[in-house]
Amino acid sequence: MMLAQEAVNESGRLVTLVLFGLMVAATLGITVWASRRSYSAADFHSGGRGFSPLQNGLAIGSDYMSAASFLGIAGLIALAGYDGFLYSIGFLVAWLVALLLVAELLRNSGRYTMGDVLSYRMQQRPVRTAAAVSTLTVSIFYLLAQMVGAGALIALLLGIQEGQTFLGMDADTAKIVGIVVVGLLMTVYVTIGGMKGTTWVQIVKAVILMSGAALLTVLTLSLYGFNLGALMSDAAEASGQGAAFLEPGLRYGIEVAGDPVQTMWNKLDLVSLGMALVLGTAGLPHILIRFYTVPDSQSARKSVNWGIGLIGTFYLMTLVLGFGAAALVGREAITAQNAAGNTAAPQLAETVGQAVGGNLAGSVLLALIASAAFAAILSTVAGLVIASSSSLAHDFYNSVLRKGKAPGREEVRVAKLSALGIGAVAIVLAIFAQSLNVAFLVALAFAIAASANLPTLLLSLFWKRFNTAGAVAGIYGGLISAVGLVFFSPVVSGRETALIPTADFAWFPMPNPALVSVPLGLLCAVVGTFMSKERDFDKFAMLQVRALTGAGAEKASDH
Repeated sequence: MMLAQEAVNESGRLVTLVLFGLMVAATLGITVWASRRSYSAADFHSGGRGFSPLQNGLAIGSDYMSAASFLGIAGLIALAGYDGFLYSIGFLVAWLVALLLVAELLRNSGRYTMGDVLSYRMQQRPVRTAAAVSTLTVSIFYLLAQMVGAGALIALLLGIQEGQTFLGMDADTAKIVGIVVVGLLMTVYVTIGGMKGTTWVQIVKAVILMSGAALLTVLTLSLYGFNLGALMSDAAEASGQGAAFLEPGLRYGIEVAGDPVQTMWNKLDLVSLGMALVLGTAGLPHILIRFYTVPDSQSARKSVNWGIGLIGTFYLMTLVLGFGAAALVGREAITAQNAAGNTAAPQLAETVGQAVGGNLAGSVLLALIASAAFAAILSTVAGLVIASSSSLAHDFYNSVLRKGKAPGREEVRVAKLSALGIGAVAIVLAIFAQSLNVAFLVALAFAIAASANLPTLLLSLFWKRFNTAGAVAGIYGGLISAVGLVFFSPVVSGRETALIPTADFAWFPMPNPALVSVPLGLLCAVVGTFMSKERDFDKFAMLQVRALTGAGAEKASDH
């Protein structure tokens, strides 16, 4: 059935708008409350490092369970079956890299940002500048995904489809309004609440999203007598693909008859996607700064464990939601509302609600799930904005332009102004990227993080000879290669769903660049290191002691 029909139930729409308004009011209230407890740069950047492992674990899960998870992955599973679930697996496995290689060492070694660790034993200005550029680029790509999801969700909340209007807005206008609303709200969260406000919003959102997803999962399974096999069989039949819907190869690694070269590229692209998802998490700036919000490295490790449990449970539920949407909503209805499938989960909520309790129940459940998804978007974009604005203020403004002499209050003021600028850029770019699936946009951000951030971060922590030239070359080499390959890939041109569908300058055959860009980033870091004679083995020994034991970390964090 079509989700948004001409005769939209006005009472259902009212329920939707009221719940949405309450959710926004509640999160703004939390932000104002937190702002009254933020007094210093440490409060703004890291929430005073006073969050418990459980609280930080909820916030980590909230950062991760974004629009890409709830909207994008559910949509991919609904449209591509087995291959859509690959995102869930990749995102979850990625946390092992973050847990085993990064979490404790980063918490012990740094203060506010990734740049703190990268620049510890190197020249501050070039390394911190590179770190700020990389952080900003990754955050912008990730922000695009969340904002695009917000636009699609606003049109769905208002029950607007092509050819229809509400409050004078057609579907396209409503999507743009949604993007602008998210952009404004996220800058308010960051500029008023800082990390404390953002973290508490994320904690509340994690509880709301998990509760909503669990409710929808149980109701969906109840329609099939809690028989997952029956649900998957119905989904396969409704998809029109039959058994192929439950097998790999429908979207990734496709075998093209009579074209072995294209088949090879398709399979390599699948490997590239997996590499980006698994390695990218440990290089995402908004994830890395979460390790600074706890008192010590043990708390950082425990918070990751909490996060893994929460995220793993959630991704299992996306399997039910995706197949449920395929079986109960149908491909045609999903793509009619949003071609990329980003509204599959909310559409499932309305369909299930109507099956269980009639039209009003459908409207109420749609309102609950859509509001939970919108809360997910708001908290994630706030986390991204505070990561990038903190890096611009702390790494670039204070450490590069002011040579470390800017007082904390001045640094916070610059961070707030940076948040306004980042929000404006994200709004403009998201308006032009509405045709792309949000999970795919996140994969691009992961590829950049895996190529530019993770190699230099690990080499800084573990390679004695690593130096400034290597760090700068590694960051810029990985960043330029990832962004450049994406620019010349089918993502930007050469396809109807590309950013520029009317042009074709795509010479790189894979939408996912990580298979090439990650080795290039690592190679640039190694070559750059050997091309410089800079050495500081004593500083490396000090970094090792601090990273492994935490000795001196608290002193560095408090000044």
